[in-house]
Amino acid sequence: MKKRERPKKIDNVIFLPGLEKRLTDKGLESLHNKRFREAIHYLEEAKELDPENGEILVGLVLAYFEAGAFQKAKVLANDMLLKGIGDYYQMVDLYLTVLVQLHEYNEIALTIEALLEEKEIPPEKHDHFLTLLQFSKRMAENSRVERDFDEEEPESKALNLFALKNLNEQMLIVSNLAEKNIRPFMDEIKEYLVSDEGHPFLKTMLLSLLKEQEYDKRIMVKKFNLELNVVPTELSDFKTEPRLLEIEKLLEDRLESKDPVLFENIKGILERTFFISYPVDLEPERAEAWAAAYHLLAQEYFGIEPDFDLISEEYQASSEHIAQALAKIKELEEISYPNI
Repeated sequence: MKKRERPKKIDNVIFLPGLEKRLTDKGLESLHNKRFREAIHYLEEAKELDPENGEILVGLVLAYFEAGAFQKAKVLANDMLLKGIGDYYQMVDLYLTVLVQLHEYNEIALTIEALLEEKEIPPEKHDHFLTLLQFSKRMAENSRVERDFDEEEPESKALNLFALKNLNEQMLIVSNLAEKNIRPFMDEIKEYLVSDEGHPFLKTMLLSLLKEQEYDKRIMVKKFNLELNVVPTELSDFKTEPRLLEIEKLLEDRLESKDPVLFENIKGILERTFFISYPVDLEPERAEAWAAAYHLLAQEYFGIEPDFDLISEEYQASSEHIAQALAKIKELEEISYPNI
């Protein structure tokens, strides 16, 4: 006969058997439905009852992250790493993602350098961590560029984007315009937007700034050998682009509850590549082909052997279209990830 589960007692409060499971289920359901504050409430209560349950803690880190509580996500993810809870390298990826949001580039560099010293990084993840290390070091060093720009006399300021060869230095200069009037720099911005030398990522940043500052005149943008005439105020935010949302929904339906960490990583790739290509619509047209391609690429990044035929069947997309989308995503990743 199976023994009955004994009630748990914490601080003289008795909890009914199975309560943490019900709280966990409610928390993960709330997370799935994007009710992040509600998810935090349930998962924090579940954590009180089962403080080292990996499923609860990963869900709580993701809920903190999505709710913008990055410091809490950082502390919890770091604690899980120290205690060895959850898949180690998935938790490292999640921890580093949080640090990127907090702009803690020195901490990112220290974490990755420690991993490299351990010499236990899986071969398929070595380039990923090395790239992030190089990026973090550059971002930490380039904080000096932002300070120098702030200290210049107003009349001497110019963007001089073409004079700066390092993309991260260019990014810092453009980011600094967010709190300033962008119009005095319009001639230089227009020149950059149509130049073959202009980086697609930086062109998107400039378009976003123009939209935020309600620039309502038609301008030319050149990306991927395509020329577009756009009015910044009429552009949608790239995160609300219908095709991006359609692709994300297809991936969410298949992965969010089954493998939330993989899903979050795919979302990162999806948003990064759409940011690079914005506002250009890339071929193929079908969202199913793009969703399948992102799924395959994420599996490859995680060291999972991709099953092309199975994914093609699952997303009801042709192999030809999936291959076309996958090639384009990899091209965009080569543009963005090694340098950003």
